[in-house]
Amino acid sequence: TILPYLDVPFQHASPRILKLMKRPANTENNLARIQAWRAACPDLAIRSTFIVGFPGETEREFETLLDFLREAQLDRVGCFTYSPVEGAAANAIPGQIPEALKQERLARFMATQEAISAKRLKQKVGKTMKVLIDGVDAEGAIARSAADAPEIDGVVQIAPHASLKQGEFAIVRITAADAHDLQGVVAGKI
Repeated sequence: TILPYLDVPFQHASPRILKLMKRPANTENNLARIQAWRAACPDLAIRSTFIVGFPGETEREFETLLDFLREAQLDRVGCFTYSPVEGAAANAIPGQIPEALKQERLARFMATQEAISAKRLKQKVGKTMKVLIDGVDAEGAIARSAADAPEIDGVVQIAPHASLKQGEFAIVRITAADAHDLQGVVAGKI
């Protein structure tokens, strides 16, 4: 079985910033690739990681990154602020971003992605999915779908049911969603 999950480190959407990072800089191709991947595999979960506050990043370039997020509609996203690393060439790039501005951009980035994630997860309500049970207690179970990397992505919270056992798979009907996690009930056992 092939897991329908891709982790692609896009890092930014501004061609100039990507070149400064010494990364491939063709954002249009990235959007076309995402569309092609989803056409080939509609259930594909796409995860990526981004950096904000890279030296020289302008407000317009940051807005370009937010526009990319809105268009790409990635399922899972992480974001970090740039921090200097000893000996890195980026330390010499003019236009170092103040820490307060980096944090403000990080907050705006995460708010944008949170809205995208909530919308994408809400589309799963009413559907059934196969999940792996990570833990069971009196309140139910915590599980992961194929779109959830352990300790990184969201979880599927399952209402209590006698058939739930850690390390086993279950079929769950999704009953609710928030910006990060799904809730569901047992709909079958594998």
